[in-house]
Amino acid sequence: MARCSRAARLAPPSWLTAGLLPARAPIPWAAAARASVALAAPLAVGTAAGRPGYGALVSMGALSGVIGDTADAYRMRVFNIAVPQLFGALGVLLGTLVFHEGWTAVVVLTVIALVSGMISSIGAVASVSGLLLLLNAVVGAGLPLPSPWWLPPLLLLAGGGVVLVLTLLAWPLRGGTPERAVVAGTYRAVADLLEATGSPGYDATRQALTQSLNHSYDLLLARRARRHGRSRTLVRLLAQLNAVIPVVEAASAAQLRPSDLGPLPAAYPAAVRRLADAVEAGRGGPATGSAQPPLPEPAGPSTRALDEAIGHAATVVREDAPDPYAADDRLGRPAGLHERTRRAARALLLSGASWRYGLRLALCIGLAQVLVSVIAVPRSYWVTLTVTFVMKPDFGSVFSRAVLRAFGTAAGLPIAMPVLAEVPHGWWDVPVMALLATLIPALSAKGYAFQTAAITPVILLLSDLLNHQGFHLVLPRLVDSLIGCAISLLAGYLLWPESWHTRIGDRLAEAVADTASYVSLAFTTGPGRDEPARARYRRRLYRDLSTVRSEFQRALTEPPPVGARAQAWWPLVIAVERIVDTTTATRVRVEHGAPVPTRAEVAAVTRELTDLAEALRTGAALAPTEEMAPDCALSRIHHEVRAARAVAAPTG
Repeated sequence: MARCSRAARLAPPSWLTAGLLPARAPIPWAAAARASVALAAPLAVGTAAGRPGYGALVSMGALSGVIGDTADAYRMRVFNIAVPQLFGALGVLLGTLVFHEGWTAVVVLTVIALVSGMISSIGAVASVSGLLLLLNAVVGAGLPLPSPWWLPPLLLLAGGGVVLVLTLLAWPLRGGTPERAVVAGTYRAVADLLEATGSPGYDATRQALTQSLNHSYDLLLARRARRHGRSRTLVRLLAQLNAVIPVVEAASAAQLRPSDLGPLPAAYPAAVRRLADAVEAGRGGPATGSAQPPLPEPAGPSTRALDEAIGHAATVVREDAPDPYAADDRLGRPAGLHERTRRAARALLLSGASWRYGLRLALCIGLAQVLVSVIAVPRSYWVTLTVTFVMKPDFGSVFSRAVLRAFGTAAGLPIAMPVLAEVPHGWWDVPVMALLATLIPALSAKGYAFQTAAITPVILLLSDLLNHQGFHLVLPRLVDSLIGCAISLLAGYLLWPESWHTRIGDRLAEAVADTASYVSLAFTTGPGRDEPARARYRRRLYRDLSTVRSEFQRALTEPPPVGARAQAWWPLVIAVERIVDTTTATRVRVEHGAPVPTRAEVAAVTRELTDLAEALRTGAALAPTEEMAPDCALSRIHHEVRAARAVAAPTG
C-alpha cells in the first residue's frame, strides 16, 4: 500500500498528461488517402522535371490544405481551404521580401503577428487564415526560396489547389450527403437522449446532443442565403433540423417524470431513429410517414408533448418541399453581407480580446526573432514556427499546447531520423512522403501531440529538400522547438496573468444572468405564445453554456491555481446547465396541461439567479433565499437553483 501511495505521489499530475492520452476516434481513411496523394504527387512531378524544390513548395501548400480540411459540407470545404491559402500566399510573399534582412525582418514579422492574432478573433476560417499568414511569412523569411518573388506564392497556391481538387472530386456524386449525414446524426443523438431519460447518463448524453446541434446548425446556417431562391436541399434539411427541437424539449420534460414510471418506452427512440434513417437517405413523400408505427398512449404532459413532437417531426421529414419562409423562422433571418462585414470589422478593431491576443502573439514572435538574430541558432525559423503553432489560444490552452508540442516533436523526430539519414533524395522521396502523409489525418484525430508527431517528419523532409542541410540538424530541431515552447510559456502565458475569474468567472456569471432572463421569458407568456423568440433564446443559451463548458475543460489542463479553481467551480457549470434544462422541461409541461406558475414564483426564481450572477461577478456573499412550496409549479427549477447557489456559496 505504501508503495502504491509513493508511486501516486511520483506520478505526473493529470493536468500535465491529459493531452497525451489518445482520443477515441476512427481513422479517416479517405482523408489519409487524399493527404498521401496531395503531398506525394507534387514531389513526383518536381523530381521528374528536375525541380525537387518546386515540388517541395507545392507539397508544403498541400500540407496546409490537408490540415485545414476539417469541414463536412463541400461548400464549406471550398471556403475553408481556399481562403486560408490566399492568406498563406500573401504571407510567404511578405516573408521572402525580408529574407536575410536582419532587424527589418524582426519588425515585419512582429507586425504580421499582430495582424494575424487580431484577425484570428473573427471566426474559425479567419483563425486558420491568420495562422497561415504568419506561418508562411516565417517560412519565407527563414528559408531560401526559389526566385522570382512571385513563384513561391504561386507554388503554395498550387498545392492548396491540389487538395481542393481531390476534395471536390466526389461532390457531383455525393451532393448533399454530408449535410444529410450530420442532420441524421443529430436525430440519432436525440434518440440516445430519449433512451437516457431517467438514467445517470442523461447529462452526458445531453451534452453530446448539444454539440451535435451546434455542429448541424453551424453547417447549415453558414451556407444559408438571405434570398428565397435557395438550395432546396438546404431548406429541407434546415426544416428537418428545426423540427427535431420540440423532441429535444419533450425529452427534457420526460426527464422530470416520476422515477416509479420507469424509463420511456423503447418505441419513442426507435421512432426517432427511423426518422434519422429517412433524413440520411433523403427520402420524402407519404411513404416515409406511413412507415412510422403508432406510439404508446400518452400518460401525462411529458409523453403527450413527446407524442406531438415526434408526429410533427415525421410530418416535416416526409415533406418534399417545406416552406422556405418557415425553415428559418425559429432562428431568425440571417444578417446581410454588409452587416456581417461590419460586425467582423468591429470585432477586429474594437475588441479588447482581439488586441490582447494580437499583442501577445506579436510579443512572442518579436522575442523569437530577436533571439535568433542575436544568437546563431541553426535553422532558426523553427523557433518562430513553434511559437506560431503554440500561440493559438482559440485552439486550446497555451500552456497545454506548449507541453504537447514539445512531446509531439520529440516523438516525431525518431520517425524523421532514419528518413533523413538513409533515404537518398530523388524518387525515393515520393513513396516515403506518401507513407508519412497518411499519418497526418490518422494521428490528428487522436490529439494535438499526435498531430505534431505526424507533421514533424513531413516538414523536416520538405524543408530539407529546400535547403539541403541534412540529418545533422535533427537534434537542433528539437532544441529550437523547446526554445519556442519556452518563449510561448514565458512571454505568452506567464507575463499575461489574466485572472481566472476574468476569463471564466465572468463568462459563467453572464450565462447565469442569461438563464434568469430565459426563466422570465419562458413563463411570462401564455401557452403557445412567443415560441420563436423563446426557441432562439434557448438555442443561444445552450450554445453559450456549451462554450462555457469548453472553456472550463480547457482551464482544467492548466497548472494550479487555474486548473484547481476550474475543478472547484466545475459543479456549478453542470448545475447551471440543469437549470436551463429543467426550465425547458417545465415550460413544455405547462404547454401540455401542467399547472401554470404564478408571477410571484417566476419573480422569486429570477431574483435568485440574478443574485447568483452578481455574486459570481463581485465575489459577494449570497443572501439567504425563501423556501418555496414543494407543490408549486416551479419547485423543480427552484430546487436546481438552490443546488447551484450551494455550490457557489463557498466562493462568496
